[in-house]
Amino acid sequence: MEFKNPQEELERFRSRIAVAGGFVLVCFTLLFARFLWLQVVQHDYYQTRAEDNRISLVPIVPNRGLIVDRNGTVLARNYSAYTLEITPARAGDLEKTIDGLATIIEIEAKDRRRFKKLMDESKSFETLPIRTRLSDEEVAKFIAHRYRFPGVEIKARLFRQYPGGAYASHILGYIGRITDRDLEKIEAREEDANYRGTDHFGKTGLEQRYEFDLHGISGHEQVEVDAGGRAVRTLTHTPPVAGNQLTLTIDAELQRIAEQAFGDRKGSLVAIEPATGGILAMVSVPNYDPNLFVDGIDTQSWRELNESPDKPMVNRALNGAYPPGSTFKPFMALAALELGKRRPEQAISDPGFFNFGGHHFRDDKKGGHGMVDMYKSVVHSCDTYYYILANDMGIDNIAAFMGRLGLGQRTGIDIDGESEGVLPSQEWKKKRFRKPEQQKWYAGETISIGIGQGYNAYTPIQLAQATAIIANKGVMFRPHLVKYVTDTRSGDKRLIEPEPLRDLKLKPEHLEVIKHAMVGVNKEGTGARAFAGAEYVAAGKTGTAQVFSYKGAEHKTETMAAHLRDHALYIAFAPADEPKIALAVLVENGGFGARAAAPIARQVFDYYLLGKKPKAPAPADEDAVEGDTR
Repeated sequence: MEFKNPQEELERFRSRIAVAGGFVLVCFTLLFARFLWLQVVQHDYYQTRAEDNRISLVPIVPNRGLIVDRNGTVLARNYSAYTLEITPARAGDLEKTIDGLATIIEIEAKDRRRFKKLMDESKSFETLPIRTRLSDEEVAKFIAHRYRFPGVEIKARLFRQYPGGAYASHILGYIGRITDRDLEKIEAREEDANYRGTDHFGKTGLEQRYEFDLHGISGHEQVEVDAGGRAVRTLTHTPPVAGNQLTLTIDAELQRIAEQAFGDRKGSLVAIEPATGGILAMVSVPNYDPNLFVDGIDTQSWRELNESPDKPMVNRALNGAYPPGSTFKPFMALAALELGKRRPEQAISDPGFFNFGGHHFRDDKKGGHGMVDMYKSVVHSCDTYYYILANDMGIDNIAAFMGRLGLGQRTGIDIDGESEGVLPSQEWKKKRFRKPEQQKWYAGETISIGIGQGYNAYTPIQLAQATAIIANKGVMFRPHLVKYVTDTRSGDKRLIEPEPLRDLKLKPEHLEVIKHAMVGVNKEGTGARAFAGAEYVAAGKTGTAQVFSYKGAEHKTETMAAHLRDHALYIAFAPADEPKIALAVLVENGGFGARAAAPIARQVFDYYLLGKKPKAPAPADEDAVEGDTR
């Protein structure tokens, strides 16, 4: 039998106790060191983290700035309403959820289509509206059944509203949900923090161009939350600052009257204050209701607008390029005077046609106008006079002078997306066509240019600007829509100063010749019927532009398909001696300018100069005789 040594066992036990004690001491030392590190060294960091977990920073979206006309009439405003919103990532079966919601709150097919469109454009963790502008009764109904719908909640949101509906829609534009492209613009301006919580962004028109003025400055709340993420109390509140207010040069009532004057016809009108370049009215019809886009337009409504043959989404005033027809003749006459190609009294004999290179360019009047000087050429719109004049001037002289008037160039108006139009020249044709045989300019092509046909294509705003230059004695102003921007914090007004682009240094005696002839148009010429009995003197010029070429053959407007009929045009300013308004009118497929376009201008002038409000759209003057069909 082996006996244990008690002393040896005791020493072994003590050694084990010492090792265990040392291990425990090391552990406690490490724990204490970690405690010091967390509680002392890293105190500030973890206190901040704890506060972040306890405090939620909630952005407060600012009121979007108002848009008002020159007289203070509100064109775009905001209102608050409740929306029913779904977070797709938390809602489970979406179809089942929406069907269940529809049993207590009315949800239409268009609401479902809009929600699906928003789903395709958004992230699953974002809340998306399924119904907007809920009544108090609908809010109460949902709250009573809220427990049945995880991921669904009621929110109070600000909505943009356009009280005039479709009126001035191409000027105002619309807002829509922020896209990746919008985020790029926001990031480029380093406005990321200011747009947290913001859902909408200006898409077109002034809403787009002045987005960062209209948006305002976001506020925020520091809200204490519990472990479940529920708000306990508000700690601090920084209110948002509403967006700046835009005051426009537009006269809202003039805009309404101008749009109504078109009736159910398609076209455009641009009216300018010659002395400042301020736009008084800018019409493009048919138009659209921008309120459709506020909640996010549904697919069917978007398809109807986008695929309509009438193209209501196109801003014809800025994007439509049309041959100017005989409204080009006063500019041609002015160019002839300035370049020394004609004297006012110099006359030609008009047999009713002009032969050039074996081609027969006919005048609209059989047998011709007889002896025609410059005054008569404008008043009775003699094509032959301008066939000969164009041939004598040459295409490059014509292009150089018309370029000075701003034709074929963007005007620089404060809305994006403006078209250049086409100012034809030899250089333009070389750039336009690829094949050498197409690039050559033929002398015969110049003949048609003289009466506003051929390659000529200008926007209504370019024609209005060129007319305003004549009215303003040769000084060109940049057209603009915003008169001033009001800072909501200080009340200071940032005036959009009238910007004279250039003084063309046109000779006063030459301008007087053209003005006298344009006055004659409305007294004894092609515009006389439309302006019979007017209490003011207006200077104007009618025009008719071919849409379809009949190769010189005669045709009757009433027998043609509607989409092939000529466009009707009219340019004018009034009062002739001290012009307060200059305009250009285009009626697509309207036929004669004297018949369709001049009566619209008469209604606009009557209201702006005399305060007379028409009772109905401008009637087409079916008995008007046009002297400028080609």
